[in-house]
Amino acid sequence: MTLPRIWREIRATWHLAWPIMVGQLAQVGTAFVDAVMAGHVSAGDLAAVSVGASIWITLIVTMIGLLLACSPLVAHAVGANDRKHIPGLVQQAFYQAAFFTLVGWVVVWLAMPIFNHLGLTPDVADKSRRFLAGVSFGLPAFAFFRVCYSYSASLNSTKPLMVIALLGLALNVPVNYVLIYGHLGFPALGGVGCGYATAFCLWASALMMLAWLRISPVYRDTYPLRHWARIDWHRQFELLKLGVPMGLMFFVEVSAFAGIALLIARLGTVSVAAHQIALNFASVLFQIPAAIGTALTVRVGQALGAGKPQDARFIGWAGFKMGLAAAVASAVFTGFGHHWVASWYSEDTQVLALSAILLIYAAVFQLFDATQVIAAGILRGYKVTRTPMIIHLTAFWIVGLPLGYALTFGAGSLIDARGVTGYWEALVVALGFTACLLTWQFVRVSRRALQAHPPL
Repeated sequence: MTLPRIWREIRATWHLAWPIMVGQLAQVGTAFVDAVMAGHVSAGDLAAVSVGASIWITLIVTMIGLLLACSPLVAHAVGANDRKHIPGLVQQAFYQAAFFTLVGWVVVWLAMPIFNHLGLTPDVADKSRRFLAGVSFGLPAFAFFRVCYSYSASLNSTKPLMVIALLGLALNVPVNYVLIYGHLGFPALGGVGCGYATAFCLWASALMMLAWLRISPVYRDTYPLRHWARIDWHRQFELLKLGVPMGLMFFVEVSAFAGIALLIARLGTVSVAAHQIALNFASVLFQIPAAIGTALTVRVGQALGAGKPQDARFIGWAGFKMGLAAAVASAVFTGFGHHWVASWYSEDTQVLALSAILLIYAAVFQLFDATQVIAAGILRGYKVTRTPMIIHLTAFWIVGLPLGYALTFGAGSLIDARGVTGYWEALVVALGFTACLLTWQFVRVSRRALQAHPPL
């Protein structure tokens, strides 16, 4: 690898990634705002938002994975200069979005009784249910926006996504203020208001995305919202073949994190609130390598669509270097500033003390988390999704969660109970396992692609 070319590829990836990163940070910023504003109402409201959001986040992240299949397929079509088939492909993705929305509502309905069996106080359990019911009204808008997101990013148009996400975040703050504290004639809903505010902002973002698709010339020759075709079962199978493993992979990872919030509920409000603080901040920092991974899906997919596997491999390795640099910077910031960061979220001394400890673990696992999300993004560009799903399933459900349970609650005379820190220790192990195997998988897949199409 020559240094000038590495810098050239890093700049090209960064040009595509930074608007995605800002947009994703704005979207995660909604959860950050929810946590901060609910936490200043009471620790109970913060715990309710944490537990309710654990199910909501699991649902929407799984939907992101299911609907992400549109991205590598459109990117390959762009690289192959086969733009005439893009509108039909995106329409098929919209049909899937409608179906997954219906499934999502069923999941929300089935999840409602769970809160009564988590050891929560009746007040916190009730607020968690009402939060989840409120935020679920935004599911159709979310599904529509995610298809548009994949479509737009694969056309190298990412700045509109950033602008819309920033506007959505800006809107979330006053709507939260009105609904949480009760203004303009609305009752004070506390943490429950965060759910309705998020749903409102999701619809606002979807409408802004629709308006931009209609007026921007970038989408003129591939505009998907006219001349609707019937459901194409061949295309549906192609999308599902890629999307289902990605959806399961995303579900496995996020359910491991969200499941911890449910499993540690019996440790008390302080543990739940501290876990939410550490996880929320780690999620904010995670958006940097996640954006790089999304950009690499597009760039690698376009290179492969153009029949240039050697360029795809080079782009991938340059992306790893970007991700490692970002992860080191984030880990240093989190490690040295953990007490300061914790103070953003709560004034409760017990919550502050425990969350500061958990943020140290968050600093360590960011190195592995950045590596695995970038490797997964590159592999999506290669249309490889099944093996990453198996790796995630093994790392989080077979290794991470059982190990975390044993470390948290103890395992007889073999392992002493360590409380909530035990789960975070297990997460470091699971993410390290995932990062190593996904990187190895990229080496294998990229080598096979080069052997199939050697450079001239």
